[in-house]
Amino acid sequence: MTKTACPRPHVLAPIGFGITLALCVSQNASAEPPIQSPQDAACRNEARAKVFTAPDPQGLGLHALGRQIHAACMQRSQGRRATRRKSR
Repeated sequence: MTKTACPRPHVLAPIGFGITLALCVSQNASAEPPIQSPQDAACRNEARAKVFTAPDPQGLGLHALGRQIHAACMQRSQGRRATRRKSR
């Protein structure tokens, strides 16, 4: 019989999976700051919906492109709010 480096792989596999899952969850939990307003929530949803279909000629990547979409949406929504207040 030959000795293996890991005598009980069936025991260690779930532990490794659990550690990997915990790291992924903790990274995703801190990836976004808390939602600040209804407009922020709506713009986050818009960015999530458009990030994979929007053109990226500058090669920014998905995260930066999503931030640009979110920022543009927030500016549009604040422009609408200011216009509404002036018209009353």
